[in-house]
Amino acid sequence: MPRKQTNAQKLFALCESKCQALGYDLCDAGFEKEPSGVYLRLYIDKDEGSISLDDCEKVHREIQPLVESFDYDFMEVCSPGIDRPLKREKDILKNIGNAVEVHLYKAENKVKTFCGILEAMDKTEVRILEGDRPHSFDAANVSQVRLLPDLSGLDEDVPADAETLDIETMEEAGETAAIVGDNDYGSEE
Repeated sequence: MPRKQTNAQKLFALCESKCQALGYDLCDAGFEKEPSGVYLRLYIDKDEGSISLDDCEKVHREIQPLVESFDYDFMEVCSPGIDRPLKREKDILKNIGNAVEVHLYKAENKVKTFCGILEAMDKTEVRILEGDRPHSFDAANVSQVRLLPDLSGLDEDVPADAETLDIETMEEAGETAAIVGDNDYGSEE
């Protein structure tokens, strides 16, 4: 007897082809209960470049009429992020050889989180190389595998001619420092 599909599976199946037609890859879809209500969340990606707010808005407008039959309070379309969880075979194959963080349900040797280079991952096993030590985990004990973003470029020295603000020095001199930016997240005026 076939298993009954969950609402999240139905949502993914309903939205995947529409996202593909728009030029996006639907990475994940689901419902998440939060104090403010139930969120219907779609995580999209594209091969060329990163996801913009315009991309999210475009998908939101096209998908919203398709999901009216589901019970939710808010709908969000967003990027899966640089530290995205690896769930689909396509994402796993694309990231063999990249750094990942493996989270376990039950600790092994009193450790529940391991970091290393992803060697293999399927329905039965997750294998990583931590330094020169290989680790193999039963997939049933793995709660999540996430990409570890490469932030090494952030450690580079600031060029000598770059202008920097020293807030403490400014405050001592009686000047006011303020961070100014566009923080309009789509609110209506």
